Amino acid sequence: MTLSLFNTESRSIEAFKSIEERKVGLYTCGPTVYHYAHIGNLRTYIFEDILKRVLERRGYDVKHVMNVTDVGHLTDDADRGEDKMEVGAAREGKTVWDIASHYTQAFETDLEKLNIKAPTVWCKATDHISEQIEMVRVLEEKGFTYSLADGVYFDTSKFSAYGKMAGLDLEGQMAGHRVEQTEGKRTPSDFCVWKSSPKGEKRLMEWESPWGTGFPGWHLECSAMALKYLGEQFDIHCGGVDHVRVHHTNEIAQTEACTGKTWVNWWMHGEFLLMDEGKMSKSADNFLTISLLEEQGFDPLAYRLYLMSAHYRKALTYHDEVLKGSQKALERLRGRAQELEEGDGEVDARHLKAFEEALDDDLNMPQAISHMWMMLQDENISDPAKRATLLSMDEILCLDPFKIVKKEAINDEAVLNLIKERNAARNSKDFTRSDAIRDELLAMDIVIKDSPEGTTFERKL
Repeated sequence: MTLSLFNTESRSIEAFKSIEERKVGLYTCGPTVYHYAHIGNLRTYIFEDILKRVLERRGYDVKHVMNVTDVGHLTDDADRGEDKMEVGAAREGKTVWDIASHYTQAFETDLEKLNIKAPTVWCKATDHISEQIEMVRVLEEKGFTYSLADGVYFDTSKFSAYGKMAGLDLEGQMAGHRVEQTEGKRTPSDFCVWKSSPKGEKRLMEWESPWGTGFPGWHLECSAMALKYLGEQFDIHCGGVDHVRVHHTNEIAQTEACTGKTWVNWWMHGEFLLMDEGKMSKSADNFLTISLLEEQGFDPLAYRLYLMSAHYRKALTYHDEVLKGSQKALERLRGRAQELEEGDGEVDARHLKAFEEALDDDLNMPQAISHMWMMLQDENISDPAKRATLLSMDEILCLDPFKIVKKEAINDEAVLNLIKERNAARNSKDFTRSDAIRDELLAMDIVIKDSPEGTTFERKL
C-alpha cells in the first residue's frame, strides 16, 4: 500500500516520499497561548495527530515539532494592533508570563483529553529570541529587509516566488485588501520580521536587538524554530487553512530567502469548523472549548469521533445534535466492545486492509470509520478476532473502545461545597483554581451549569 497525501502547494494528492529513508520531519503550528483553544482550533490538531499516527504505522520515525506562540502574534495581519498576549494579560489582570503558563497547560490538558500525542519537541517563541534575531540579521545581510519607524520589514518584491502556494496575485493586490497598508511599506504584502517597541512605552515583553528594543514578528518564530530543530529542509508542515495566505506564505518567503533552498516538501492544511454564524473566533467571543463540551455532558472522544465523520479538507459546521449523535455512537461502540468475548484471536486481514487503504487515501477517516463498523457487524469473524482488529484500528482512531465508564454515587453536599469554592475563585479571577475544581467535578461525572439564577449540577450523559 502507498500512502498518498494532498499537498497544498501542488494542489494534488501525491504518493508520499520522505527526504530521509523511514524518517519524517513534521512541523505543526501550535497555539497562541492568550486564551483557551477552541474546538475549531482543536480540529486541526486532531487531523495532525491522525497524520502522525498513520506515518508511524507505516514505519516512519516521526520527529514532530510544535511551537507555542507566547509573544508577537498581533491582533491583525497588517502588523498593527496589540499583541494577543498583552490582550490576555489585560483581560485577566495577570502577567503575560502567567497567562502563557496557564493557557499552555490548558492546551496540553485538551490534547490529553482528545488522545492527541504530544510533539517530540515543544518550543516557545520566547525561548528562541536569539535564533529569531539571527535570522533577521541574515535576511538584512542578503538585502531582503528594510527599516521603518515601527520595525524591520521583509521586502516581498525581492522574493520572486512570494505567494506561489497561496496563488496570490501581487500585482493586483491593493493596499487595504486583506493586508492593510502601513505608511512606508513598499508593497502591501511586505511584513514585519522585527517589531519596534513604541517610543516612550515599555512593553510587557521586549528584547534588545541590533534594530533597537522590540519583539519578533509572529511569522518569524516558526521559521527560526523549524530551522533549529528540523534543518533547512524537511518533509511536512501543517496548520489550519487560514494560515495559507499570510502566515505560511510569509514563513516560506523569509526561510527560503535566508537559506536559498526549497524549505518544505509537503504542506497540509485542515479546514475550518464553522458555527451557524460563520467561523469560530475568540475575538468575536463565539467559541466553544473542550471543557464547555464536557460541562454539557459530552465525552471529549465523542468530539474526536465527530470530527472523523468528515474529511479533514472539508469544512464542517458544528451542531449540538450531531455531536449528541457522536456521543451515542461512542457509547454504542464501547457497549459493543464490552460484549466481545475474549480469547486468542488474530487480526482480520481483510477488514484491516480496507481500513488501512482508507488511511492511505489522504487520511479518509469517514471511510475508515465505516470499515470499523462493518468489521464489528461481520458475523463471519470471531469475537477474539474482532477484539484484536478493533485494538489495531484504535491505534489510529484513539476512541478507547474498551474503556469502562463507571458511575459513582454523588455526595450532594460535597458537590455543593466544591461549586461554592469554584464560584468564589471565579469571582476573584483565580481561573486556575476554578478550572481545577471544574475538572475535579467532571471526574466525578458532575456537569455544572451556570445561569443568572446561579449554578446547578447534574449527572453526565
